[in-house]
Amino acid sequence: MRRLALLAVCAALLAACTTGGRAPSPGGSAAPAARWWVPEPGTPWQWQLTTPVDTSVDAPVYDIDGVENGPDVVRALHAKGRKVICYVNAGAAENFRPDHGAFPPGVLGASNGWDGERWLDIRRLDLLRPLMAARFDTCRKSGFDAVEADLVDGYTGDTGFPLSAADQLAYNRMLADLAHQRGLSIGLKNDLDQIPQLVGVFDFAVNEECARYGECDRLTPFIRAGKAVFHVEYDLDTAGFCAETTALRFSSMRKNLTLDAPRWSC
Repeated sequence: MRRLALLAVCAALLAACTTGGRAPSPGGSAAPAARWWVPEPGTPWQWQLTTPVDTSVDAPVYDIDGVENGPDVVRALHAKGRKVICYVNAGAAENFRPDHGAFPPGVLGASNGWDGERWLDIRRLDLLRPLMAARFDTCRKSGFDAVEADLVDGYTGDTGFPLSAADQLAYNRMLADLAHQRGLSIGLKNDLDQIPQLVGVFDFAVNEECARYGECDRLTPFIRAGKAVFHVEYDLDTAGFCAETTALRFSSMRKNLTLDAPRWSC
């Protein structure tokens, strides 16, 4: 009996070794490992939210609109060895998006200053979770590697709702969970005040104009965690910020505010 038990243990160990360190499930297939891409500090990138996307830019990471660009664009970039981030507006409803009618009127708040956009009542996780899940599903089905969830710091502005920091943390953590459940990484967009609480659940940062406002040091927890900080400036020339942000190991460039194809990288 002892010999049979020992043989059984050896067989189980051998099976685990041949299935990536996991024993087979009772159904006979190995349980999939939960993995997603985490970009390293200093990785160059391109950010273009206009279309058509210029796929000739020599950058290993592209951040592009997840609605205007389908699987064909993602495949073309993957064929060039690029990783591709799916831009999703997670903090506002946009009346020009095909799913706009799915947002209940009660979650629509004040205008955020962009044409056709209104802040969302992020306290309503019950209503917004399935809507954001559907958007992230679109990213996954199109083959994207990651999500850039925009407008995830609405609690700091005039949204039309009495949002708190705790509301924003709960919402942002929900977004991270939705991305990871789909095998997608996710970036924390701006929201500097909550970096200490969220650096552990987000896989990179996306920042606008930290050099202009003297805030770049606040993003360094991502670098210390081995995660990229994808950073842009709009008004400063590269001579005005590249020395600082390169020393911090940021992935920095200057872009036009329209986020069209041209880029001036550090």
